[in-house]
Amino acid sequence: MTAKYFGTDGIRGRANTEPMSADTALRIGMAAGSHFIKGDHRHRVVIGKDTRLSGYMLEPALQAGFVSVGMDVILVGPMPTPAIAMLTRSLRADLGVMLSASHNPYHDNGIKFFGPDGFKLSDEAEVAIEARLDRGINDLRAGPDKLGRARRLDDVVGRYTEFVKQTFPRGLSLDGLKVVIDCANGAAYKVAPEVLWELGADVIPVGVSPNGFNINKDCGSTETGYLSEQITTHGADIGLALDGDADRLIVVDETGLVIDGDQIMAVIAERWAKTGDLNGNGVVATVMSNKGFENYLASKGLNLIRTQVGDRYVVERMQTDGYNVGGEQSGHIILGDFATTGDGLIAGLQILASLAQEGRLASEICRRFEPYPQRTESVRFSGVCPMDVSVLRDAIRQGEAQLGEVGRVLIRKSGTEPVIRIMAEGEDEGLVSDVVTDIAEVLRQVVDG
Repeated sequence: MTAKYFGTDGIRGRANTEPMSADTALRIGMAAGSHFIKGDHRHRVVIGKDTRLSGYMLEPALQAGFVSVGMDVILVGPMPTPAIAMLTRSLRADLGVMLSASHNPYHDNGIKFFGPDGFKLSDEAEVAIEARLDRGINDLRAGPDKLGRARRLDDVVGRYTEFVKQTFPRGLSLDGLKVVIDCANGAAYKVAPEVLWELGADVIPVGVSPNGFNINKDCGSTETGYLSEQITTHGADIGLALDGDADRLIVVDETGLVIDGDQIMAVIAERWAKTGDLNGNGVVATVMSNKGFENYLASKGLNLIRTQVGDRYVVERMQTDGYNVGGEQSGHIILGDFATTGDGLIAGLQILASLAQEGRLASEICRRFEPYPQRTESVRFSGVCPMDVSVLRDAIRQGEAQLGEVGRVLIRKSGTEPVIRIMAEGEDEGLVSDVVTDIAEVLRQVVDG
């Protein structure tokens, strides 16, 4: 059975339209809650959110759904997605829920689920929840004496701050490092600057004034221009950019150059390999990771294992084969020794630890390899995804032939929004750009009919 609501990162859509409406959120809460009610104990769900205006609508709707099936609700307010995964385990909850559309604009929102182990739900669990939705929710309601309760947890910032600090090497501090932290006006706007300050950094916080509308707007991991300006203005040593729910990290060095997830994983993997902390003699990444990254790891005697796009698939492979470093080029970095999902702040601390230990510039530490020219373009569509058409397949084959053996073309439907992403990679930057442009033009003709 194919998932109808769930994509690669939970359920996502435009706020106050389906499926991100209050009544559907209530039904989702009922369906998910009833799926996880097993046994006679009092069942708990932790609900967090980012700073989007629509969180005020969706949070109480979800709460009502969970309470109506007999599940107690713990509300924690705006907190990073990885904090919800951590709290779900720490509080012995049966389920964790994060309301966020990650790096998307404020008008989108989403619902991400974590199981009692702190990991994102399996495909099977998502399909089972959808089946309950399709069957109807009337028979899911608890009796009047079995309804759940709700309470707000007040000390979550302190809990998560201490959790994150424990991942930083003991005996090391950030004294003398000037760090610009861009919180994308999102979920980490309080906790991220606090963690860095407590570890000794000279902190310049930006993107820490959320108003419900400005999450990810001209800031954060997808818009690093302002962060680069602030690094220059303040003479900072490094900049860290989180996204709206702080499960992504993009680094900007002291010169203003953007360091993506592939380079971040290379830094961490090489350091952990030297200290004997790298499990599996390699890194798990997705098909989007750069060939230059793969070649660099090979030069160090390390392997790159690829999965389909989506950090959940990276995590699944890490669990199955025993790896402890994985992630995505976009900045989802999963460090299995510390967290069950991508955590931008924890990944950032690993980069800062390298700066503090080595005493070198960020530009020297974070540029581990020269990436192959790579370009990605997105084409928006409506209705049925138009990927399986002969004219598009022909264009892809032609592009692959142009790029030769060292190049590649990847075309895929986004799991978080109605767009098709076209990526090409090769040795010749101009040719790579031409291939993407040509395929995108064919795809637009298909979309426009």
